[in-house]
Amino acid sequence: MSDNTQIILVERPNGPLKESHFEIRHGEVPKPGPGEALVRSILLSQDAANRAWMAGATYKSAVNPGDVMHGYAVCEVIESNSPDLQPGQLVQGQAGWQQYAALPANALQRCADHRPLTRLLSIMGIAGKTAYHGLLNVSGIEAGETLLVSAAAGSVGSIVGQIGKIKGARVVGIAGGAAKCAWVRDELGFDACIDYKSAEMATALTEHCPDGIDVYFDNVGGDILQSAIFNMKYGGRISCCGAVSQYDGGPPTSPIGIPGLLVIKSLRMQGFLLMDFMDRDADAERDLSTWSDSGQIVIAEDVIEGLENAPRGLIGLLAGENRGKRMIRVGPDPS
Repeated sequence: MSDNTQIILVERPNGPLKESHFEIRHGEVPKPGPGEALVRSILLSQDAANRAWMAGATYKSAVNPGDVMHGYAVCEVIESNSPDLQPGQLVQGQAGWQQYAALPANALQRCADHRPLTRLLSIMGIAGKTAYHGLLNVSGIEAGETLLVSAAAGSVGSIVGQIGKIKGARVVGIAGGAAKCAWVRDELGFDACIDYKSAEMATALTEHCPDGIDVYFDNVGGDILQSAIFNMKYGGRISCCGAVSQYDGGPPTSPIGIPGLLVIKSLRMQGFLLMDFMDRDADAERDLSTWSDSGQIVIAEDVIEGLENAPRGLIGLLAGENRGKRMIRVGPDPS
């Protein structure tokens, strides 16, 4: 067994994330203790929330200088000191940015051998389930309604919009750049897509959502959230998934008019975490599998080879470089 390559956070960012905030180290492969399992990372999820973890504790503990960078991964069990896990099984959990990790067995979730394994992080994993629960179980969507989705070319937004179309909604995306917007419209099937880099948002929303917005799925926060709130219909719903515009050293902004606009428009605005809906994951897995197998959902995956490229990959994700779910190939799939 080779040594354990790890990526360490050496300095907490105070502004935009840089590769110099990380360092590659080589250590020994850990030995699992009682009730633990040694796992080998196969695919490492990259998410905008990774950047938020560096700023302080959120729904999980903060990443501090000297720590292995936190991250969620699909792994293979190599050795187990728990009767609940056996070598060769596939699991998911917070393995971090490293090749090997020794983790409590009860902190790992067994997963099906769903090939290609990339699907376990995209449509059948974090991205797909976040999109499913955030749209269907938080805001809800009905046929004939207008759904606005920010970060529409990203891992979650790209799936949210497609689920909206399946449910009969008119779907308008927001993405950065003409090429991305064309991809969102032509490949993913959104009815329209606004280029936030070139459009004046208030004017564009009036043009593409002339009767107002029934549901806004927010991945970005900031100025786009501000514009969306002003264009919501009476009784509209906002599902707050993330605030990527605020994570990477940008000026913190909060929408004007809260709670005033929530009151006079009778809006419902709700945040959520994926773990809030674990009891409904079976429904999500069934529907997402059916829709993807039938071609109703286009699966977009952005896989970068090599753990050493994880810092560059996250920086690019925060800059909107990816289309669909970005992940890092750390090691080969088991045979």
